[in-house]
Amino acid sequence: MALGQDFRRLWVAYATSAAGTWLALDAFPFIAVTVLHSTTTQVSVLAAAGLAVGSLIAVPLGPWLEFRRKRPVLVAMDAVRFLVLLTLPLGYWLDGLTFGHLLAVSVAVAAADIVFTAGSGAYLKGIATGEDLLAANARFETTQWTATAVGPPSGGALIGVFGPVTTVLIDGVSYLLSALAIGSIRTPEAQPAARPEKVRTIDILDGWRYILGHRRLAALFFNTALVNGLIMATAPLLAVLLLRELGFSPLEYGLAFGVPCLGGLLGSRLSRRVTARLSAERVLLWFGTGRACWPVLLAFTPHGAFGLGFVMLVEFGLILTIGIFNPVSATYRLQETETSRAARVLTAWGITTGGTRAALILGWGVLGAWLGTREAIGLAGVLLLLTPVLLWQVRTTSRPPRPPRSRTARRPRSTAAAPASRPGP
Repeated sequence: MALGQDFRRLWVAYATSAAGTWLALDAFPFIAVTVLHSTTTQVSVLAAAGLAVGSLIAVPLGPWLEFRRKRPVLVAMDAVRFLVLLTLPLGYWLDGLTFGHLLAVSVAVAAADIVFTAGSGAYLKGIATGEDLLAANARFETTQWTATAVGPPSGGALIGVFGPVTTVLIDGVSYLLSALAIGSIRTPEAQPAARPEKVRTIDILDGWRYILGHRRLAALFFNTALVNGLIMATAPLLAVLLLRELGFSPLEYGLAFGVPCLGGLLGSRLSRRVTARLSAERVLLWFGTGRACWPVLLAFTPHGAFGLGFVMLVEFGLILTIGIFNPVSATYRLQETETSRAARVLTAWGITTGGTRAALILGWGVLGAWLGTREAIGLAGVLLLLTPVLLWQVRTTSRPPRPPRSRTARRPRSTAAAPASRPGP
C-alpha cells in the first residue's frame, strides 16, 4: 500500500480536526446549560436544529461543489468553521453570548461539515483507488475512534480547569491547522467536470436521483440513515437513564462510553482482513446486521457496578461492529458512484443522514417523555432489528465474490468495483 504524500497530508488534516471535534464533544449543550441556563427544550432544539437547518443550507451546494476543484473548497470550509467557532469565546469573554448566537454557530458548522465531508470524499477518490481506498478509509476510521476514546475525557478536564469555552476555542484552532495541512498539498488536482451554464432544480436533486436509481446504493443509503438516526436518537435518553435514573457519576458515564471506543480501534484495524476473506457485500450484510442487534439491550441496563459493566460490554460490541462496517461502507459507496457525480451523491447522503438524525432526536425526546426512558430506548432498539432487511438488497443484487489476487498476475477489475478515476468519514 502506497497512499502517498497527498493522502498523508489529507489524513493529518482529518486527524487534527477530528481531535478538536471530539475534544469539544457536547460543548454546545454544556455552554447552553451552564452559561446560558437554557431549558431542556432549548437544549434538545440545539441538538437537532443545527443538523436540520445545516442540512437544508447544504442542499444547493452539491452541484456547486461537483464542478469545482475540491481542495480549495475544503480549505474554505475549514476556514468557515474556524471563524464561526471563534465568535463563541469572543462572545463569552465580552459577556454577549446568547442562545441565538450558539444556535447560529451550530447551523453554520453543520452545513460546513456536510460540504467538507462530501468534498473530501470526492477528493480522496482521485488520489486513492482499489485496495488503497479501503486502506485509506480504515485509517480514517481508526483515527476517528482514537479521537472518540481520548477526546471527551480530556475535554472535560480542560473545561474544569480553564472554563466552558476552552474546548470550542481548541476545536476552532484545529480547523485552522486542518486548512493549513490541506493547503500544503502541492500536487495539481484533476480538472473537474465541465460546469453547465445554469444549475437547474433537477441538478440540485441529482445526488438523490442517482442514489435511488442504484439499488445497492439506495439500500445502503436508507440503512445508514435509519441506523445512525435511531442510535443517535437514544443518546439523550441514555444520558437521562444513566445519570438521573440509575445514578451513574460523571466519571462512570464517561467510562461507559469512552472505554468501548477501543472496539472501534480494533474493528477499523480488522476491516481490511475481514473484507479480504468475506467480500465487501458480505461484510456489509453480516456486520451491518450485527451492529443493529446491540442497542436494544441498553433498555435493560441494571443498577450499580454490574450496570456499568453491562453498558461497556454492549457498547463495545456495537462499536466493534461499526468499526468494521464503516470503512467498508464508505469504500463501497465510492466504488459504486461515478466519479462525475461523487460530490453530489456524498452531499445528498450527508444531508439525508443529518436531517434524519435531527428528526429522530426530536421525535425520541417526545417519546421518552410519553412512554418512559427505557421504553423509548427499547422501541428504537426493536426498530433497529428491522433495518438489516435493507442490506439484503446489497447482497442479493451484487456481483459474486471475486477470486483472490494472484501474486504473479493482476486480475482485471470489474467496472462496478473499480473507481473511474474518499472522505473523512
